[in-house]
Amino acid sequence: MIAAETLLAITGLALLDSLNPATIVAVTLILLSAPRRAGLTALAAVAGAAVTVAAVGSALFLSAGAAAGAIDGIVVGLRLLAFGAAAVALIVSGIRRFRARARRPIALPPWFTAGAAIPFGMMLTAADLPNAFPYFIAIERMVSTGVEPAVGLLVILGYTAVYCTPCLILLVAGVLDRGRTRARLASIVERFGSGTVPRSIPVGIALVLAGIAVGTAPFLLPS
Repeated sequence: MIAAETLLAITGLALLDSLNPATIVAVTLILLSAPRRAGLTALAAVAGAAVTVAAVGSALFLSAGAAAGAIDGIVVGLRLLAFGAAAVALIVSGIRRFRARARRPIALPPWFTAGAAIPFGMMLTAADLPNAFPYFIAIERMVSTGVEPAVGLLVILGYTAVYCTPCLILLVAGVLDRGRTRARLASIVERFGSGTVPRSIPVGIALVLAGIAVGTAPFLLPS
């Protein structure tokens, strides 16, 4: 079984992780720019992202859980990895806000289809995993609290479902009401896919301080 407070914490982490600009913008771009069958192509991309989240999470959870009983300190090491990744992501994001920078333009090639969208979603999510610190913290919490493998795998599937929910909601809205939502979706792509990220010293300092706080958290948690 899994404690209610642990499950609640993991659900919160999944909700935080689901607000991933990279995946949301990718689905939006597909809905707007896919050469054909935009809805099916976007769904394929979401499926690819789900496969990566579920597969990598399951492998990491099972391997870390198995090693926890045989290798002294594996749980502490996983905790340091999880919170360390979060700290680095926050600090790097903070440092990048100290200066303005141009966003890379986003575009789809004319041959982009549903078949190509599945590996695209898998690779996009895999490339973004180093920044997905809620993901690693959730796995660390399950390993450190001794969640059974079968229960842990079900939790990871639930985490994956929550992670994909915003994209699925966006997909349904785009398919059912494409005309009305097109302008809103286009503004999302414009916001995250073009222009510049403005300089913000206060935001940068806040992110750096948050990273330092997260980095020290493993030393304050019980073993």
